Amino acid sequence: MFHLRSLPAVFLSLFFLGSAVAGDGYTVVVSKQTNAVADWGRVVKTLVAKHDAELLVFDGAVSESIDGLRKRFPRYTCFVATPKEATGAFVAEVHRLTRKLDEDPYTDTLWGILTGYDAKNALAIAQHQTPLTVRKVASGTELALECCVEGLWYDELVKNKMVRKKPGGVAEQLRGPDDTTEVLVDTLNRYKTDLFVTSGHATERDWMIGFRYRNGFFKSQGGQIFGEDTSKRRIEIDSPNPKVYLPIGNCLMGNINGPDAMALAWMNDAGVKQMLGYTKPTWFGYGGWGVLDYFIEQPGRYTLTEAFFANHHALVQRLGVPTTSKGDKRGLAFDRDVVAFYGDPAWSARMAPGKLAYGQKLSFADGAYTFELEPLQGEKSFATVNSNGSQRGGRPFVAFLGHRVKDIEVLEGKELRPVVADDFILVPRPVKCDPERDYRVVFRATRIQ
Repeated sequence: MFHLRSLPAVFLSLFFLGSAVAGDGYTVVVSKQTNAVADWGRVVKTLVAKHDAELLVFDGAVSESIDGLRKRFPRYTCFVATPKEATGAFVAEVHRLTRKLDEDPYTDTLWGILTGYDAKNALAIAQHQTPLTVRKVASGTELALECCVEGLWYDELVKNKMVRKKPGGVAEQLRGPDDTTEVLVDTLNRYKTDLFVTSGHATERDWMIGFRYRNGFFKSQGGQIFGEDTSKRRIEIDSPNPKVYLPIGNCLMGNINGPDAMALAWMNDAGVKQMLGYTKPTWFGYGGWGVLDYFIEQPGRYTLTEAFFANHHALVQRLGVPTTSKGDKRGLAFDRDVVAFYGDPAWSARMAPGKLAYGQKLSFADGAYTFELEPLQGEKSFATVNSNGSQRGGRPFVAFLGHRVKDIEVLEGKELRPVVADDFILVPRPVKCDPERDYRVVFRATRIQ
């Protein structure tokens, strides 16, 4: 078993990634109609130049691009779409399309839908290049601050409950106001959070801040987002710093059904460069809440894009397990195609290195790949980090190869039931952790990209 405790945190964050390698293929997909509009054509050209990408134009349904994507098999695919195109149906079609590039049931390319309130907004997202390291986190629901450099959250379930962590300190519970609308706006305007997280009741036009008690709202109109407290006072949001947004438990936050949609306002008026969001009312929760398990609770290991698709791979894997209950299969099947991912998928947003429960290493030597895990917290190494939300914990271990392989043969570790696909390995998480055991999978494969 390898040992990592003596390695610097920054090195660990790079060492464990299995992240994509620049130049492994990027395709921009756009409709003929949108590409012909000068302002949107400029968005497309910007992405092509930025990533030395190939361009794929379809005339009709986005599913018509399947042959071109199969031929290219890009690591990244960015679907440029106007707000009128980027509907919930479009999101579902992209999900289904990108699982059909080969014969396995998993998503075959790391994709994002790049849209905006207008072409100017979309262009600003396309032009943005500086990677984001998430150090400040703000949330309207409980999350694992022990994994963050600093942050604060206000409880949607318990009135006045607030938890804050300062740099170098530990999380402490404080008393928050009865109405948290203004203080949550302040986390965007003054605190300048890098990551904003929400849950609770929502529609395409508003987020209800309190779930079990009366509180204010965030609302959107005409590409602008603002707070409205319990006295109906409008509180403006002015937060241009680049950030990512995770409405992990909100209904409909990712559904773009008109110019007043919340998703468009977040991107246009609040500096959001990447976000996910349900396009339907959420009830099961695996596709949203699970992104926290990979992104926040394994700080520095995954970009947000990788965390989103690691969770989606986990969903598909669980859906295919014969012992998964009928009820869970119904929920997993529902979540599979209804969570949107917006933004440039190759743009890097990553948590600052932080507390990890286990080490993870993927290496290649003597013609074989080795995936190893090292418990760092004894018997608790594989335990759920934070249980707030729905369908939390138990996520499999996932590492991305950074290239594609074929002719896969597992040589060691078959008892761990690994899934080795063309560009990632997934190992189901054991119920219990034996810190004295070697958790290792060795497989041989031929590199094809």
